[in-house]
Amino acid sequence: MRLLQIRKGRGGRQVIATDGDTSWIVPGHETTYDLAMAAIARGTTIGALVEKAGRGARANPAKLLADGRVLAPIAHPDPAHLIVTGTGLTHLGSAATRDSMHAKVAKAKVETLTDSMRMFRMGLEGGKPKKGGKGVQPEWFYKGDGSFVAAPGEPLVSPAFAEDGGEEPEVAGIYVIGKDGKPFRIGFALMNEFSDHVVERQNYLWLAHSKLRPSSLGPELLLGDLPQDIRGSSRIRRGKKVIFDQPFLTGEANMSHTIANLEAHHFKYPWFRRPGDVHIHCFGTATLSFASGVKTKSGDVFEIEAAEFGLPLANPLKMAKSEKVAIKAL
Repeated sequence: MRLLQIRKGRGGRQVIATDGDTSWIVPGHETTYDLAMAAIARGTTIGALVEKAGRGARANPAKLLADGRVLAPIAHPDPAHLIVTGTGLTHLGSAATRDSMHAKVAKAKVETLTDSMRMFRMGLEGGKPKKGGKGVQPEWFYKGDGSFVAAPGEPLVSPAFAEDGGEEPEVAGIYVIGKDGKPFRIGFALMNEFSDHVVERQNYLWLAHSKLRPSSLGPELLLGDLPQDIRGSSRIRRGKKVIFDQPFLTGEANMSHTIANLEAHHFKYPWFRRPGDVHIHCFGTATLSFASGVKTKSGDVFEIEAAEFGLPLANPLKMAKSEKVAIKAL
């Protein structure tokens, strides 16, 4: 089952559920957040709650998306209580390069590796612990709060000072924290973890700066477990021309960490278990147009899709105007 959120009238919202080829309005629950909190309170799953709510009017998700009514599949009433974070160096790369990369990193002497490759090797050796075991912690970064999340179709606005604006096709886990401080996973969604790769490449200590950019999520949220092997596509359109088109692989079969290990290292911090908060945690990628020498321009449209997630995620790139910030003493 998949869920998406849509605009209703002036400021209202509705949840659409899709199961197989059938989509319908979920009655009695205005948002995905409401559904999640109600499921926690009743000790049930979101899927079971949706079924119990019955089926409202039939819906056409593709038309709703084309009409610009689709929102990000999760939001918090107060954007400051939605936290966007992520992990890097978690994916093995394409099938063609996986074995050679693994062999090169595994055989090299530790002192000859860059810090990034050392972390990648740590993931290969300890990112998939046996059930109940403790795995190595991944690279981690903060991306922003709820105001950093663009809806499907909305522009990804790159700041005027940015040196690059490039896509990162990923899957994100969506979580809500219960009243007792326990994290609950709602599901998974496609994410464009938009970043500044030029800044990041200049010095890895600038990774934090490069990640403070908007991102987009959705359109649909997949309930249940993440499939082991996901094979999607990442494209960039410039006008009528496709200037980049490559597959991206994700799911644990294509990762050096388990989802459980990435979740454990994120939620081990008590500050990330604040009751009522929402977390969007992206799991990384191995496919970037930047790595293929693509220089994006304002107006380019990023498209990310994978069959398991239903509708594709598309967002145009927009450049912000320069602004001067004056700091005043009080």
